[in-house]
Amino acid sequence: MSVYTNALIHSTSPYLLQHAHNPVNWYPWSDEALQKAQQENKLLIISIGYAACHWCHVMEKEIFSDEAVAAFMNAHFVSIKVDREERPDLDQLYMQACLLINGHGGWPLNAFALPDGKPFYAVTYLPRKQWLYVLQQIVELHQQNPEQWITQAQHLAEGIQQSFLLPRLNEATGNKPLRDSYSALFEKIKPSIDFTWGGLNRAPKFPMPAVWEFLLQYAYFTHQQDALQAVLITLDRMAMGGLYDQIGGGFCRYATDTYWRIPHFEKMLYDNAQLISLYAHAYQLNPQQRFADVISQTLAFIQRELTDASGACYSSIDADSEGEEGKFYVWTENEIRQLLDDKTAELILAYYHITPQGNWEDGKNVLYITEDDHSFARAHQLHVTEWQSILKQAKQKLFTYRTTRVRPATDTKIITAWNALMIKAYVDAYRALGEQIYLDRALRIIRFMEESMQHPDGGLWRNYAQGKPGVAGMLDDYAFLADAYLEWYQISFDIHWLHRADALIQFAMQHFTHSASPCFFYTSDQLNPAAGLRIMEMEDQVIPSSNAVMAHVLYRLGIYLQHDPYTEHAMQMLVSVLAQIDSSPIYMSRWAQLLGLTGHGIYEIAILGHAARAMALEMQKHFLPDCLYMGGTDENLPLLQHKRISGQTRIYICRNHICQAPVQSVDEALAQIGAC
Repeated sequence: MSVYTNALIHSTSPYLLQHAHNPVNWYPWSDEALQKAQQENKLLIISIGYAACHWCHVMEKEIFSDEAVAAFMNAHFVSIKVDREERPDLDQLYMQACLLINGHGGWPLNAFALPDGKPFYAVTYLPRKQWLYVLQQIVELHQQNPEQWITQAQHLAEGIQQSFLLPRLNEATGNKPLRDSYSALFEKIKPSIDFTWGGLNRAPKFPMPAVWEFLLQYAYFTHQQDALQAVLITLDRMAMGGLYDQIGGGFCRYATDTYWRIPHFEKMLYDNAQLISLYAHAYQLNPQQRFADVISQTLAFIQRELTDASGACYSSIDADSEGEEGKFYVWTENEIRQLLDDKTAELILAYYHITPQGNWEDGKNVLYITEDDHSFARAHQLHVTEWQSILKQAKQKLFTYRTTRVRPATDTKIITAWNALMIKAYVDAYRALGEQIYLDRALRIIRFMEESMQHPDGGLWRNYAQGKPGVAGMLDDYAFLADAYLEWYQISFDIHWLHRADALIQFAMQHFTHSASPCFFYTSDQLNPAAGLRIMEMEDQVIPSSNAVMAHVLYRLGIYLQHDPYTEHAMQMLVSVLAQIDSSPIYMSRWAQLLGLTGHGIYEIAILGHAARAMALEMQKHFLPDCLYMGGTDENLPLLQHKRISGQTRIYICRNHICQAPVQSVDEALAQIGAC
């Protein structure tokens, strides 16, 4: 047991608490830490990571627990620990510094900064000897020529600001129609797609859900079969690979190879939430049983392992257990033979590619498959139903045995933006599979958001841990939750959720906007920016850009409320980034979806009468990304005014607030929008 305790002991973040007994005199990000650096004229070490990060654990064990290293750090620096999930604004800023210096980034991210927080150098993981060497060099140069680091910090600040240039209202866009700009995007993405193994043509491979959501929409609008095939191949290969937990369900963060076979084992809520939505949308277009299984198994994993008693969802599960990466998830051949009878063991060993020497490290195997059940059964002279019964029983035995292992730690922090993605995931899964329990679980998260993540002033908290909220909400918290409320409205037809989305947008308009740009800052004016640098998040990474999602919300909410300033604001945001969409569509995929909606247009589906919700749900079983649903038994939205409500439920198909003659069946409505 460590005899040391530092200022992180008062944190609620599980990641920060992991470092609370290091001999390093860590501080959380705070005015106290910055003032101490100024008063003592010490440089800052700002070390950023997250609870599920394997190399963060390695550095904590090898370096930050070392008394000699800690003594040097304490003597010459003020050291700050940051949970990147609590403070993504700090992570973005210092990661950009790392990228500008090194050309690459990662976690743990260790930035060196002046006492005011301006970075001048950054590294990721370093072994003990290299870490000490870097510290000594920095201190020596600081003592000999302190102006050097000041000059470097100034140059780096200019580079960071250049990287986050504000999209301007008057950016030149040319006269190219929006639909033409949209149509050209697939050919620009196509060379980057791995049409054999799915995903983007690179390793490591990240799921990148926004890219495949865009291509699903693109296939819908353009009937381009290559775009649809790219998505279906990707989803099929991911589900068969080691990226997907073949025994317990759920996806790991990324694969280290091009075949999706060997994962980096941490499981993140944001990945799984987005992938559930993606598989649900793909299932609506192409109802494969594998896709339905992935949806239901991943939701079962989230309910079992990432859901709090309140119904809200935790952030992540660690890659490591008992000090080893992936130990909870991998298997030896002997384990399989001991758990299963001989015939079953031989089949399972072949099906999951388990070998005596191991397909990973030290005789260990990651489970992955390369054949569908029909092909495998045929190759082993079994009827497919017989094989599926054997497989189901074997998986249950392996799962039960696995529960006896030491489980990786869970980061029990609740993050607003990621729970908003989960609300949407449950709604999308309900649309695809029709299970009422998914709506019940979504509603529990929504209630938690309302009860625990809302400021009295109308703002949001970002995170909640150990019974209390922590940091003020960022733009993704507002954008993603407003987006989830719009999805929930379309299921419930309860106008309260449109009002809630509107309230979040109005708060963001007051506290996140810039007078010279239609886009939003990532942090509110209530949160002091690090080093005086306030940034805008524009590009999609594994999580979509908060500005792109905000633009989607503004566009659709403006249509619902017939509030032109919202739709005009969304269009200004879109126009300001058209050049970026054109030049880098992979990292602007969520924006590209908005380009598709604006170029091709949206159907407003107004359904009025006592069967309105049932009919809306029947329509929403179909993949119709250009439809917005509204209605119920009240004329409570502008488009619903003066529509006839009688005993017979009617469906109005409208565009730009102009409606066709009402119909009385879902099939007739689908025919009017060309979906039959």
